[in-house]
Amino acid sequence: MLATSNLTLSYGSRVLFKDVNLKFLPGNCYGLIGANGAGKSTFLKIVAGDIEATSGEVITDPQERIAILQQDQFAFDAYTVLETVILGHKKLYDIRQERDMLYAKPDFSDADGVRAADLEAEFADLNGYDAEAEAATLLKGLGIGEEMLDRQMKELEGAQKVRVLLAQAMFGNPDVLLLDEPTNQLDLKTIRWLEDFLMRFSNTLIVVSHDRHFLNNVCTHIADIDFSQIRLYVGNYEFWYEASQLAMQQQKNESKKREDKIKELEAFVRRFSANVAKARQATSRKKLIDKLTVDELPTSSRRFPYVGFEPERPCGKVILRVENLGKTVDGAPVLSGFTLHVNQGDKIAFIGEHDLVKTTLFDILAGELAPDDGHYEWGTTITMSYFPKENSAYFDVDLNLVDWLRQYSPTEDGETFMRGFLGRMLFSGEEALKSARVLSGGEKVRCMLARMMLSGANVLMLDEPTNHLDLEAITALNKGLIKFPEVVLFASHDYEFVNTIANRIVEITPGGVIDRMMTFEEYLDDASVNQMRRDYYHGEHALML
Repeated sequence: MLATSNLTLSYGSRVLFKDVNLKFLPGNCYGLIGANGAGKSTFLKIVAGDIEATSGEVITDPQERIAILQQDQFAFDAYTVLETVILGHKKLYDIRQERDMLYAKPDFSDADGVRAADLEAEFADLNGYDAEAEAATLLKGLGIGEEMLDRQMKELEGAQKVRVLLAQAMFGNPDVLLLDEPTNQLDLKTIRWLEDFLMRFSNTLIVVSHDRHFLNNVCTHIADIDFSQIRLYVGNYEFWYEASQLAMQQQKNESKKREDKIKELEAFVRRFSANVAKARQATSRKKLIDKLTVDELPTSSRRFPYVGFEPERPCGKVILRVENLGKTVDGAPVLSGFTLHVNQGDKIAFIGEHDLVKTTLFDILAGELAPDDGHYEWGTTITMSYFPKENSAYFDVDLNLVDWLRQYSPTEDGETFMRGFLGRMLFSGEEALKSARVLSGGEKVRCMLARMMLSGANVLMLDEPTNHLDLEAITALNKGLIKFPEVVLFASHDYEFVNTIANRIVEITPGGVIDRMMTFEEYLDDASVNQMRRDYYHGEHALML
């Protein structure tokens, strides 16, 4: 069992949460949610014992093992992939190391033999003889094949390291598993595998994620950080969201009724307080007013940006024609013979296991990269606005946010307009004057979305726009793209985002392109599509990416 007793975390006068008393039980998955900066990741680190709370304590059984998804991708560069995973169970790893060192001694003594026997017994108790097989199975499910087990971590790409660290956290069936954004940099196939694994996990699981579909699939409870408290709710994210919206609306309705009643009573008092015949009634109503003081609604830490895209003109009949596009990157074919015709009203989700393919395609269509073969042509009525996955270069300027956004305004709008626009994207007051160089990942994304909103474009192209956003901003962007009346081309690993926006799915596989007019859920359930996907990913004509 895991519990907290009067747990408090504060930084100076800022209290993130106070006097938190919760129990987390085996067999349950708790989704930890809250606005950016609410303390979600910090709470996990407190539970893991990596940092200390301001006051209070975390109560665990000393015999229970807590595992947390490590965030430092370089911490294990000196180890092999297999070693890194097994390091997730430090006691097992240390026993394994000591045992192997003993057996490697040239002067193996009787005392060494006794010690080795003790280590073998402990090793067996910890299921050590199956450790390598379990590690390999976890890695395979996360897309890391056997050929990579003996490679050094320093040789891996960032996305591959994330998968290895995730396998490390899950290794050895920990009693308490803490996962902070486990779906980051995972493709949809791997996310599905992870969901299945976690739904079968029988111990205590606490997870932080901005993926709503993931939270809905794996969570039995929601732990909500808000109002300087952490409150526990039964049910998944969707159930929590609907219930919280209903409760807030009921609270607002009740406050409105009280306000209306107070106004009615105050009007009566003003009208009849000087009337002798009505004086007694006026006095009684005045006393009633004092009892009907409206309770102020608590200020939530959640803030929803406003995301709305308004095209200056509708698209014409010709949107985009792509013919036999080809591109090689670092000697490897990324695109080959890619053909696509975009139609009016299309909202196309580009999917596939290789992110580089989608990013390369978008960069070519945005004019930032030249194709090696083929050509593409935008229609004469089209104005396109692009959200690239890597956007740091846009902020490598010595400008405050007002002046940064003014660069992208098609009209001569002044500071007041820019401040108002930034305010809708949660940059209010002095925040609108902060330097573009010091923005967080989420702040950069909101600025890039503001840039797109100013453009008046009738085609929006977005490459992983939900990266770095909190649930509130993702929800706002999701609604904004659903309402957008023209064409959207986008890539995302967020199931809910793809399923609620796209009316057409284009999957770029190593063996060819699958193009279907249907929702993402329909696409995944389509038998003919699934057979084609198997052929294209594993067939003899698949490109080596």
